[in-house]
Amino acid sequence: MLKGLLNRKTTSKVVLYTTPTCSDCRALKAWLEAKGIAYEERDLTDPKVMEEAKQKYGVRVAPITVIGKEFFYGTFPEQRPKIAKALKLEG
Repeated sequence: MLKGLLNRKTTSKVVLYTTPTCSDCRALKAWLEAKGIAYEERDLTDPKVMEEAKQKYGVRVAPITVIGKEFFYGTFPEQRPKIAKALKLEG
């Protein structure tokens, strides 16, 4: 599902691998939405999605953020500066 607004700052596709109970996932989605960044969300509680994440990125933890060819995982505070840099945001 694509959420957020159209992203005028970058043309890179943003994909989030999340779980419904993940507080870092909620914080990340809220931050992206506040920045006007559109994203596609994939639910890691779906076994097929979890396997996809493991195969592509070697991890099955939430959240995983994919921007173009780059990916990040870990807590939202750990990811935020890396995501901001990848999207050419100020933070």
